[in-house]
Amino acid sequence: MKSTASTATAPLPAARGVAALAPLQRRLVNDFQRDLPLTPAPFAAIAHELGVPEQTVLDELRRLAAHGVVSRVGPVFRPNAVGASTLAAMAVPAERLDAVATLVSASPNVNHNYERAHRFNLWFVATAPDAPMLRTTLRRIETASGLPVLDLPLLEDYFIDLGFEIDFAEAGEDMRGAPRKPVRAAAPVAGKALAGPRQLDGLASALIAHIQGGLPLTSRPFARIGAALDMTERQVIATIEHMVNDGVIKRMGVVVRHHELGYRANAMVVWDVPDERVAALGRRIARCEAVRLCYRRPRRLPLWPYNLFCMIHGKSRETVLAELACIVAQCGMGGLKREVLFSVRRFKQCGARYRGIDAAAEELPGGAAREPASCAETGRPRQ
Repeated sequence: MKSTASTATAPLPAARGVAALAPLQRRLVNDFQRDLPLTPAPFAAIAHELGVPEQTVLDELRRLAAHGVVSRVGPVFRPNAVGASTLAAMAVPAERLDAVATLVSASPNVNHNYERAHRFNLWFVATAPDAPMLRTTLRRIETASGLPVLDLPLLEDYFIDLGFEIDFAEAGEDMRGAPRKPVRAAAPVAGKALAGPRQLDGLASALIAHIQGGLPLTSRPFARIGAALDMTERQVIATIEHMVNDGVIKRMGVVVRHHELGYRANAMVVWDVPDERVAALGRRIARCEAVRLCYRRPRRLPLWPYNLFCMIHGKSRETVLAELACIVAQCGMGGLKREVLFSVRRFKQCGARYRGIDAAAEELPGGAAREPASCAETGRPRQ
């Protein structure tokens, strides 16, 4: 999101969670997480659907972004479709955790960085334009910290989509009667093994660099992007449409920060599943409504024996553990070794950056490029 300045006359309430949002804001963060209209004036199309002026939609999105509820309005790219990415973990001595987390977050290639309750207590996602630069990023973090990094790249995708329906019950509002599009994507009938990054021409690569942080919140965002790239508005829209149709962009819409909406119990559940069963179980788990992400990653024996991962977001640990118990019973996984890693602190959260990263600026610890405004860098507890 290029612009986060607010024209609203009053700030959001200090309290976080859905109760702090007005009804229109709830519609914006819930209903438009995917299928952003690829028209010259997408926010006018949203405003028409909501029955409000276009300027109201723009003002409210700016306001939500300024208060951290909305990360950006724009694309979420399929992992490894336009570059390389990995999930990484470190076992950091408690007395060094804050310092090492700061070092990791300083890398512009790192977009998510969390403390989790486990011996491997620091977990981060790193992306880069290509695999060699990604490996370089991990090596630099190892060198600067003096600690090894566990590299767990995605092997097979069973379900990856954080666009899910927000629970507004605590706000006393039932939105089920409102005419809306489905929020959660359907789980695929089969897992998707990675095919590697798409071959993109220069214009597409330049466009990715320009939209990866979000669209400008203006009446004609694609025209503004085109003016910066010497492309027509129609070319910009057509190129984005092609990336959506080709699966490079998983969804296009409002990207929210769930923690700010009250989802403060974030659990990564990992299982040790026999290799011949992992795909079938991954597909079964992916169909469970509570599961937000599900995928296969490599074991790293003897340190890490787990190969099946899923993420469950909830508003309390009790809710998440109850959802997990249902998943285990429904999928027949009671006999499999597992661990539950709850998040404790969020050190960094923003959209992945695949283009426009200067390799020299990626030097650690002192040369990281300034993060975009859509990044949240905090050390606050998640529970």
